[in-house]
Amino acid sequence: MIYQNEDQLKKGCASIIACEGGDVLILDKAGFQEKLIDDLIYTVVFSPDPATKEAAAYLIRQGAAKLGIFSGSIQSLYEAMGRKDVAGFTVPAINIRGITYHVAQAVFRAAIKGNVGPVIFEIARSEIGYTRQRPLEYTCGILAAAVKSGWKGPVFLQGDHFQINAKKYAADAKKETEAVKDLIREAIQAGFYNIDIDTSTLVDLSQTDIKDQQKTNFALAAELTALIRDLEPKGITVSVGGEIGEVGGKNSTVEELQVFMDGYLEELQKRGRDHKGISKISVQTGTTHGGVPLADGTVAKVKIDFDVLAKLSEMARQRYGLAGAVQHGASTLPDEAFDRFPATGTAEIHLATGFQNMIYDSKGFPAPLRARIYDHLRAELRGEWKEKDTEEQFIYKSRKKGFGPFKRELWSLPADVLDEICAELEGKFTFLFDKLKVNGTRSVLDQFIRPVDVPLKMPGALKG
Repeated sequence: MIYQNEDQLKKGCASIIACEGGDVLILDKAGFQEKLIDDLIYTVVFSPDPATKEAAAYLIRQGAAKLGIFSGSIQSLYEAMGRKDVAGFTVPAINIRGITYHVAQAVFRAAIKGNVGPVIFEIARSEIGYTRQRPLEYTCGILAAAVKSGWKGPVFLQGDHFQINAKKYAADAKKETEAVKDLIREAIQAGFYNIDIDTSTLVDLSQTDIKDQQKTNFALAAELTALIRDLEPKGITVSVGGEIGEVGGKNSTVEELQVFMDGYLEELQKRGRDHKGISKISVQTGTTHGGVPLADGTVAKVKIDFDVLAKLSEMARQRYGLAGAVQHGASTLPDEAFDRFPATGTAEIHLATGFQNMIYDSKGFPAPLRARIYDHLRAELRGEWKEKDTEEQFIYKSRKKGFGPFKRELWSLPADVLDEICAELEGKFTFLFDKLKVNGTRSVLDQFIRPVDVPLKMPGALKG
């Protein structure tokens, strides 16, 4: 059910969850987990009334907290990895572009089954736009899925590629920087306590000196880090990531890592406060976001330079105390590649397009809906169809932009269809957790991550 107004919401919550004296009480745990949580998240996503959406979001976040589910920062675990107190696994960071509530349940089920510790749920600046998921909605979708699945403990929400657009920056640097700062403010308010700053788009390879190439990148990364430190809630150290090479560009080098880090730390120190720096560093080793589609729509095989990845990860830990290097654009790699990431000491791996592909290509996905989405893309995004691309290549590149316009249709698929799609995804998550060696790491999570109570303001609709 989607609550259309505050009265409907209050009636739906009666005898299940209550607000008393500024606190939230769960009166019927089974009722909350089995039915009400569905109604609350659908209300957050689809209710036409902003006040009702706000109230439902509050109840999801506070209700989850009452069940021991909390938004957390992975900072202390990454510091332990930087000290080499913990090793042997690579943390999966999963971008969910569509049917977020349902897909996240598949992630949690696989994690519970494998006794998995660290898993990150993330969404990039660009994805927020074309999937039509603002940070608070994404937070609620993931936390609601944790409630529904029976997960306990921290949930790591991450702003992925909070990226400066190079063209917009060239036209108006202040305006583009402020846009990213506004997104950081919004995300932290929504419970994103992990943020990947991406100013690597400003690396200037036309310069001959590496410091000159990286200067704008590390200076702006330091500026945004300082903002994050000023905004983070009491008791929370937001885990911040930096990036030295734009994904899809030339491969990163050890020298670039050193130049970036030395310049970044110097810039951070200039700000006159003892700010913590980044906890990890994203690098380029040969991948491209989404993979490279061939003329028939299949994806070309990519060769990752694992030697470079290993050297960069070791340098990041040894010299700067970081958790290690981060690998982007990995979800479309062949299955046999994934166990090499923990072997090379990769701290974190970002996975997105492969799951999107599984949704669209699932045997259970209704063919008429797929056809309508593709027709929409052909009509509305024709300007993005490059002359050299076949129709299959165009569809492959653009179908990520079908999740926003068709969000209601996707969330309204019959239960058996959603179950079939998510069962396929759960199998993939189970496989990846095994390959990335995070199975059996729950005790590591419990050892290093502690819950922090971040007060939330109760919406007016729930008072009294």
